[in-house]
Amino acid sequence: MSQLQPLIQLQQTTESLLNVQEMQFWLDKAVAWGQADSPDTQKDTGPHLSRLTSYLRDLLTHINMSSTTETMKRLPLLGQFLGRLCWNPYVTADDTSRKLLFQCLWGLYSEQPSNAVERKANQWIRKVLCQLATEEDDAAAQVLMKHMGVPPKDYHLQVLRKMVALLQENIGKSCNSLGNINQRCSCDSILATSEACVPLVTCPEAAPLIGALLQKSATCVRAALNEDFLDALSSAYSSQSLPLEEQAVVSLWYHSLSSLEEAVLSLLESVLTSTGSTPQKLEQQVAQSLLPKACAQHCSIFLVVNDIFRSILKQAEGNECVKSLVQTFTSCFLRELALLQPQRCVSLKAFFPQLPQSLLVSLLTLPSEMPREAWRHHLNWLSSSLQKLTEEEEEGDSSGTRGHHKVFEAWFLLVQCAHWVKVTVQLLGTSGPEDCGPLLWLLTFYHHPTNRGHHRALQLVHAKEAWDHLHSLFSVLARPLPVDHLQSLVTLLSPQPLQPSLSPLLILSLLASFAVFFQQSLSGSTQIFQTVVARSGRVDEAACVLSSLELGLNKGSCLASDTNRVHLRIKALQNTLTHMHAAWSPAEHQAHTL
Repeated sequence: MSQLQPLIQLQQTTESLLNVQEMQFWLDKAVAWGQADSPDTQKDTGPHLSRLTSYLRDLLTHINMSSTTETMKRLPLLGQFLGRLCWNPYVTADDTSRKLLFQCLWGLYSEQPSNAVERKANQWIRKVLCQLATEEDDAAAQVLMKHMGVPPKDYHLQVLRKMVALLQENIGKSCNSLGNINQRCSCDSILATSEACVPLVTCPEAAPLIGALLQKSATCVRAALNEDFLDALSSAYSSQSLPLEEQAVVSLWYHSLSSLEEAVLSLLESVLTSTGSTPQKLEQQVAQSLLPKACAQHCSIFLVVNDIFRSILKQAEGNECVKSLVQTFTSCFLRELALLQPQRCVSLKAFFPQLPQSLLVSLLTLPSEMPREAWRHHLNWLSSSLQKLTEEEEEGDSSGTRGHHKVFEAWFLLVQCAHWVKVTVQLLGTSGPEDCGPLLWLLTFYHHPTNRGHHRALQLVHAKEAWDHLHSLFSVLARPLPVDHLQSLVTLLSPQPLQPSLSPLLILSLLASFAVFFQQSLSGSTQIFQTVVARSGRVDEAACVLSSLELGLNKGSCLASDTNRVHLRIKALQNTLTHMHAAWSPAEHQAHTL
């Protein structure tokens, strides 16, 4: 008896849900929807589809637990209800609803009818199933041919395709070339058409119509799209149940803020959770997201994406993964912007409205667009301009006027345009003590933009100390290496409790620059590089720095004229890290990871 109790409870539950009154409600809906040929009924169908699907599932459970005679006796409106749904193309266009209808009908079919009710039901079901069977539903076709001897037909697909073709044709005609300024644009029909498409967003046959709607709305201000349609598209696209062409995706983001935000956050999540990603892989991932292309085409999309990055960096300015993503994204965006036709380009000030024009142009100019001999002067000017902003901020703090906004925006753009930071690091690897002051300030500002606890001056002292140690090490030709300088670098790379520590990536960047660009032998440079990295345990960070340096050089930001020599030295250092990583024991790996 205990084994039957769950079945009894389930039957009682379904019987309480599937009463005559609820069936009457859905039948009234099916009657009202009719052939879904008016905007009001089309608009009403979409929001009710999910509830209808749930109801059909409950109905199927009830049908499978009872005989056809018992079911028809309890629910006398069932045949009329299912029949009307089968003739509604907006219901049958949904794959889930169509399959549930098929299962309900097949559940009512009696293999061996025992009375007139079941024989009449079988006759009616044979006719209706012809409509539901499509050329893509092989299982349905086989059941029909095997058990009933009825050939499957593609009525549903033909109706749907004709409807889509008609609506798509109307869209093509909807926007007139307004030669007369008094002529009215007829794109108002786009709104009604998008409402009608809500139930069709996951239907492959409707993809051309959906793409046409999105494209039309991007070219005509009168071509408004229904919010329910945009929400349905966003949900279907995020769940990968709606394939869209690239330009349709861009148009969807242009019209749907929630869809755009979801795409940015999805990219962020994938970057932050991926392990072992190289700068090259990150660039490929960002480019494939289509977001840089969308931002280049629509300034409004760029401002939204940029604001998301800005907000995240305000909370975690030291997160190197986020900074790398922002840098890579901006690089891809600028490349896409350069590919646009001149008539489609928007002024850079529109994309970056919160910064002085001089600073904006200086940072957005690529190193490859400027002679190498001008790089140092350019960076000295940038350093001087940014120092002036920070001084104004500190003066504002002392007088009660907050100036953090300008400094943060300047730092944010410096993060986005990190190509100049990479050039700074290269120049520091070849500079003398008298030339490194402004460059060290710029590099320190990049890694430590805020002046929390008034530590900026102290960070600059530590940066100069690290540079001095490196310069001394790489200037020594005799062996052994000076132990004091080596140990001081290792100490700087190790976080000190209760003390503001210098960014390890700052020191590792300088170390890599000296090893690649300083006029020291390859064997000597490799020994210094290997010793410092091994003692500090920062193999993974050092590998990331080398990959980033290599990527920058490939884009024309190489200080040295002999690029082959530079790449060979980078490869040698990378091989050293690979051997070092392989030689570590599991315990050492865990310790350095911690």
